[in-house]
Amino acid sequence: MPETYAPLNPPRRLLMGPGPSPVEPRVYQAMTKPIVGHLDPYFFEVTGDVRSLLQEVFGTANEFTLAISGTGTSGMETAVSNFVESGSKVCVFANGYFCDRISEMVRRQGAEVARLEKPWGETFVDEEARKFILDEKPQVVAFVHAETSTGAVQEGKAICEAAHEVGALVIADTVTSLGNIPVNVDAAGIDIAYSCSQKGLACPPGLAPVTVSPRAVEWLRRRGTMNRSFYLDLKLLDEYLLSAHKYHHTAPISMFYALREALVIVHEEGLENRFRRIERNHKAFAAGIEAMGLRMHVEEGRRLYPLNTPCVPEGVDDAKVRARMLNEDGIEILGGFGPLAGKVWRIGIMGAGSTKENVLLLLESFQRALEAEGYRPAGNGRQAAEAFYAQA
Repeated sequence: MPETYAPLNPPRRLLMGPGPSPVEPRVYQAMTKPIVGHLDPYFFEVTGDVRSLLQEVFGTANEFTLAISGTGTSGMETAVSNFVESGSKVCVFANGYFCDRISEMVRRQGAEVARLEKPWGETFVDEEARKFILDEKPQVVAFVHAETSTGAVQEGKAICEAAHEVGALVIADTVTSLGNIPVNVDAAGIDIAYSCSQKGLACPPGLAPVTVSPRAVEWLRRRGTMNRSFYLDLKLLDEYLLSAHKYHHTAPISMFYALREALVIVHEEGLENRFRRIERNHKAFAAGIEAMGLRMHVEEGRRLYPLNTPCVPEGVDDAKVRARMLNEDGIEILGGFGPLAGKVWRIGIMGAGSTKENVLLLLESFQRALEAEGYRPAGNGRQAAEAFYAQA
């Protein structure tokens, strides 16, 4: 007798971890629209809209702006495989997990990695960044603008200026910053930036926005060696998505619909309004954390507003707190990993999920779970956040 399966019925979760983040209802609706072929003129209308909307959110006039069919890691690998050649030198600013992932990808391309290391959660000041690059004289420099493993934000203007002084290209990971905080690709001088669809853009995972400066495009055209990746070769993707519309792969049509709708929502809200909303909700959350007697891992002034890392107090099992919140309230947060495993929680207040209502629900659930695990808060986190909102 044939086996039968129940209809899909996933649990309702409030996704307040480092991603994916809550998806806008309009984005889900866009995904139900009839698909067209991957070479249909209508599909290229959609990708054209995606390009212009991504230019706005990246803060760039780069014509070479597109979405890669793949998750954020495919964006990282696109940047590395296209602009790092075997035998070249790449400087990596290493202060978290995703800097380590870039380093590993660079090594797999046969390039030399020079790393400037800092403890996870710290950032680099302009003078040390400049000295590192001028001393090493690399062909490529890579840094993570918004480090998802630590909750720290790294400014890139000084890095880009020093890199350009020695003739290097700059790769920036904006996976957690795009759509959450200003990226300002052109103003900073970033040559290649990549991101993902499922964090600040409030879209399901599956696409990786990428933008490439004219300077980097010119380098790519002069590149003497062939990219080892066929799927992520930007020369071929240019011919498919941006110029001649020649077949390269079957793009995920419904995901492009979703990303277009998500970007339209960002456009309608306005970037400055969006950034202020996310900053305000971060500060309300931080006020609640401090009221409970907890502390943040990253110092004020370097914190990544959409991704918060409160420290786990002594004697508390971070996994048990997370399990209570998920099982009792349907709220997902995640823990740290690497050197921060068991030491921090990673809590996302990003994209569509960054609302006053969600911050208050989160703090209430968080405090209840902490108390159940034996922690005695100094005060009431939700009430402190409410007081912040009233004052703001």
